Amino acid sequence: MKKADIGVIGLAVMGENLAMNMESKGFTVAVYNRTAEKVDAFINGRAAGKNFIGTHTPEELVAALEKPRKIFMMVKAGAAVDALIATLTPLLEEGDILIDGGNSHFPDTMRRTAEAESKGLLYVGTGVSGGEEGALKGPSLMPGGSPAAWEHIRPIFQSICAKVEDGSPCCDWVGENGAGHFVKMVHNGIEYSDMQLICEAYQLMRDGLGMSDEEMHEVFAAWNKTELDSYLIEITADILSHREEDGSYTVDHILDRAGQKGTGKWTSISALDAGIPLTLISEAVFSRCLSAQKDERVKAAALYGRKIPAFEGDKAAFVESIRKALYASKIISYAQGYALMRAAAKEYGWNLNYGGIALMWRGGCIIRSVFLGKIKEAFDKNPELDNLLNDSYFSGVMQQLLPAWREVVACAVKAGIPMPAFSSALSYFDGYTCASLPANLLQAQRDYFGAHTYERTDAPRGEMFHTNWTGHGGNTASSSYNA
Repeated sequence: MKKADIGVIGLAVMGENLAMNMESKGFTVAVYNRTAEKVDAFINGRAAGKNFIGTHTPEELVAALEKPRKIFMMVKAGAAVDALIATLTPLLEEGDILIDGGNSHFPDTMRRTAEAESKGLLYVGTGVSGGEEGALKGPSLMPGGSPAAWEHIRPIFQSICAKVEDGSPCCDWVGENGAGHFVKMVHNGIEYSDMQLICEAYQLMRDGLGMSDEEMHEVFAAWNKTELDSYLIEITADILSHREEDGSYTVDHILDRAGQKGTGKWTSISALDAGIPLTLISEAVFSRCLSAQKDERVKAAALYGRKIPAFEGDKAAFVESIRKALYASKIISYAQGYALMRAAAKEYGWNLNYGGIALMWRGGCIIRSVFLGKIKEAFDKNPELDNLLNDSYFSGVMQQLLPAWREVVACAVKAGIPMPAFSSALSYFDGYTCASLPANLLQAQRDYFGAHTYERTDAPRGEMFHTNWTGHGGNTASSSYNA
């Protein structure tokens, strides 16, 4: 009996579609699910007549695989992954490969890689982006873990992933242990901010300009033919044109209370740990949290009774300003995400290919956009680029976008329309491009109440000073200092 090239565990939407994708590219796939009925339904349904092997136990799955065995786990992140690894490990041999395709937290992947390698196994934690359609037709894949696994999984991964115009695969090796899942986590954080920015543009047009859903549909469809050409802009245009049976627009019936699965929060926590100002992505996470307080917001709205003034300017010109502000804010989102990846690479010893990551995100994934090609060019030109804002192309673009960006944020503030992501992005830009921030006063305050010391402009960097501010505080200074 012919053995399978790879096994897939977990036949929910993503696992089933990935399995179908693999088989369509010429691979024989063994499948297993904890509930045997799902396996049978799949084998007798979508998989009928195709190169699949249905199995009903982990032992059957392992026995059905060519060596070195490759097992793609598509189960819920967390304890379920550890339980599955514990079940599979005794059944495997040296050199066999376990692949976690869920949204696992990268420290878990680092731990699991070390544990698997200590037992002679290889481990891969891979980001998978693109949703249901991407899984079936070509996702963006971000694998990391045991480097020795790459040669074995590469033919499959680069066959099933999305491709850009020149045929380049949206998949390459990211780095050791948790690198793949870290990059996917940052991808999801950027996804949070992209979505929030689009929602703020929508609210500004809806509430500030009084535009209809159909008008906004036309705007987003037009924007998708500009630098904003992307999956999220495209689906936003589709959403705004979708109607109910009675002719009303579906989006107007949806409760304004957002959900989240935690990957955005992980990104923000990682940034806090690394000391990276991930202000925009964090604001997008907090915006979802604020939206969840629906009942409180309704009470507060009645209490304060805000009335948004009617817009009296050139509506078409202001819509174009919103587009520019959205583009500028989007650049900030990626600048912050890449700064976080650079900090993590330094901390964990990963050799991340930043241009390659942009290419991985160029197709197949939720944040795919034409704009990512410019990010790849920036890092190809200067692999040591510390921030996208310091690239010549992006600095030129930002100079052009800045007046419209400021106009949009100012108008929103005056009208009382919340723009947390737009304004946070602008504040970061102004802070990052400001040579003299007021942190000198802050350091004086810290030294005054806690003798935390400070550096001086007229002394070498790293030399610390303490002032006896009151004349009776003494000269003893704190030994701890963080800049």
